[in-house]
Amino acid sequence: MRQNRIRYGETAVEENYRRTRRHLTRGAIALGGVVFSGVLWYRFMEGWSWLDATYMAVITLSTVGFGEINPLSPRGRLFTILLIMMGVGVIAYILNSLTDAIVQGHFQAGFRLLKRRRLMESLQEHYIICGFGRTGRQVATEFAAEALAFVVVDSDSVAIQTAQQLRYITLQGDATQDQMLLQAGVEQARCLVAALPSDAENLYIVLSAKTLSPGIRTIARASSEEAILKLQRGGADVVVSPYITGGKRMAAAALRPQVVDFLDGMLTGAERAVYVEEFLLLPESCPVVGKTLAEAQLGRESGALILAIRRDDGVLMFAPSADTRLYPGDMVISMGNADQLRLLSQIISPIRR
Repeated sequence: MRQNRIRYGETAVEENYRRTRRHLTRGAIALGGVVFSGVLWYRFMEGWSWLDATYMAVITLSTVGFGEINPLSPRGRLFTILLIMMGVGVIAYILNSLTDAIVQGHFQAGFRLLKRRRLMESLQEHYIICGFGRTGRQVATEFAAEALAFVVVDSDSVAIQTAQQLRYITLQGDATQDQMLLQAGVEQARCLVAALPSDAENLYIVLSAKTLSPGIRTIARASSEEAILKLQRGGADVVVSPYITGGKRMAAAALRPQVVDFLDGMLTGAERAVYVEEFLLLPESCPVVGKTLAEAQLGRESGALILAIRRDDGVLMFAPSADTRLYPGDMVISMGNADQLRLLSQIISPIRR
């Protein structure tokens, strides 16, 4: 159970759905009141049995045209006329509300909203993408290729519609607002990507996310070197500049094209033959903690190649030797095909970051 229950803001869809439900509920209550008043009149004023009174009230309001089952007094006929008029008015009100809701799509939109909320409530250890522009869309594509659970947050309705067409989970609103991040489940999320075109907005998002969930990993987009420094000071774990990264990537592709193609083939795309993955060693679930790589035999048992080990203090060890000992909190970075990495995951029982 969540410690802080998510509270969702009022939206036009939600308000229309609630208004329709209110109208239909009022109509149902009014119809029940009319039927009940008819039953009471025929029972006590006309002296009929409960069954006859109920039957008469129902066939009168349904206007099926059946005759009277018992003789009615003059005042009983006047009441029946009034009962028919009230019943027709209430039923017309209900049908009008129901037709309007179906034609306007309030029910369909409301059901989709409730479904999305239930899905949001169930998300744990997911990713949040703030901004669905060119950068955010590419991030979402990579996440989808990895079959990761993620939420797209954007204030632009066109961007949200595009994300929904791709069957992504979406929330429309200002990602710089704490309430919107809470709706996206920032307290339960594993990582947040701030990919808005504005450096200032990305900084606000990082600050808000770190305040609401200090342990969340934040990755921010920056358009200048000055923005990189500010985002780092604001708490962003990783800051990426598309211009700087793109320039480095182009230079590397020109100088070492085969190396770049090989690395791209490992890191991105859904049709990969070789993957690079990271595994966090936790003492309560990892049987290889305290052993050396030779004793653990991770490579021999799984077939995966151990590329590096990042210690808990941040020290990175490339190409660790066989006598390198594994400690709690180590991050093991390995390379292999899907089956090899799956077997390695079963051996060391990791929790992925």
